[in-house]
Amino acid sequence: MARYWIVVGGPEIYETTRAMGFTRHGFKSTRRLMSQKVQPGDLIAFYVTGRKQFAAIVEVTSPVVEEQTRIWNNSKKPSELYPYRAGIKPVIELPEDRWLDAEPYHERFTWTQKWPRANWTLAYQGNLHEVPQADFELLRADMAKALAAAPA
Repeated sequence: MARYWIVVGGPEIYETTRAMGFTRHGFKSTRRLMSQKVQPGDLIAFYVTGRKQFAAIVEVTSPVVEEQTRIWNNSKKPSELYPYRAGIKPVIELPEDRWLDAEPYHERFTWTQKWPRANWTLAYQGNLHEVPQADFELLRADMAKALAAAPA
């Protein structure tokens, strides 16, 4: 049974994954136990910090493995290697001008309700979050609409 995830990262991390054609993504070293739950068939939405927006959805295509080669660079934490890595394939990639603001989803998602509205960004602390299917499907439907509305 598929699981649904939100991965949180800065623009430079997202851009590296995008530049690789959404074929691979890495999770932070602090997410070893959680990343081991990520399996082929799972879906992951990308939340881009700084922008506070959702940018893409991918499907996991391989189990998570640990690797120590540097692929992603995090200017705030240069020693981070994002060592827990999975193969992925794109499902929805929004043009940058169509990325979805995350703030309105605070009221619409069930998983964010434990954080007060005034501090909604606390829901996106940490690199990886498992979310309910209904929340993910809501986001996926909105992203599909945003993609369909994008100029060709």
